[in-house]
Amino acid sequence: MESKNELTSTLHLSTPGLGTSPAGLIDEHLASLADTDRDVISQVIATGGDSAMVLISTGIQKGSRFLITDAVTIGRSANSSIFLDDVTVSRAHATIEKTVQGFLLRDAGSLNGTYVNNVPTAQEMLKHGDEIQIGKFHLLFVVGNKK
Repeated sequence: MESKNELTSTLHLSTPGLGTSPAGLIDEHLASLADTDRDVISQVIATGGDSAMVLISTGIQKGSRFLITDAVTIGRSANSSIFLDDVTVSRAHATIEKTVQGFLLRDAGSLNGTYVNNVPTAQEMLKHGDEIQIGKFHLLFVVGNKK
């Protein structure tokens, strides 16, 4: 049986050059949180880069937070460490892994791409306040400075 060509397309869901600076985004998000949530984030920052956290800042999962101490997978697969349930997210979309230098975000060959601060990227060392866009989800990256 012959296979038919399937039409696929890539959606660019970010708007480069617009919006708030990464540091401003994290400040805005922190200001909107309850004291207990701010305390948890402060504890992550106090680790001095030993751990990090991703906060979902938009969408139905807004407010969800994920602690990162080693390596995590991000995707639409229920087996993902960070499960983002939307068709704009590939099953295996990206990974974040802890390295000697810090935390490294890698796109896993996703259809719609991975963006950091509105710039498409295949691989990026993350910094405190970076905004990661995966599909229609916006995630804020929180990490303390290395000791």
